[in-house]
Amino acid sequence: MLLFRKKFLPAIRSGEKKQTLRFWKWRLMRAGQRSYIPGVGRIIVASVEEVQLDDLTEDDAIADGFSSLEELKRELAEIYPAHYSQGRRLFRICFELLPKNETTPLGGVPAEAAVANGERELAHPNQPGFFEGSKLPPQPGQP
Repeated sequence: MLLFRKKFLPAIRSGEKKQTLRFWKWRLMRAGQRSYIPGVGRIIVASVEEVQLDDLTEDDAIADGFSSLEELKRELAEIYPAHYSQGRRLFRICFELLPKNETTPLGGVPAEAAVANGERELAHPNQPGFFEGSKLPPQPGQP
């Protein structure tokens, strides 16, 4: 699930906002994953890329629903104070809204198929669908 401030929901619904930037300790979503935005509906994640704050462009700002890169950086600073973003990596998540009549279950690849491919869902261990076995590199502090 991707959570957004209410002020961003109209831009997501209209298709003006097609990406989000998140400071995470590690990648929490993957391309092809289906998810949900409360107040908007189901989405499919098109891509997840680690980026550097200084490498963001005006195109990133527009895809994120902002009129300028300066406005985007101001919003990121408000949402993620320096003490919060410290030690975290910045990820660009691009997504597409799914049609309202989409019936495919959330979560993208079924757990059985992902296990067969040696993958794991990027969910919290306490959430349904989490399983071990990863092609992803180990995270700092984890075996």
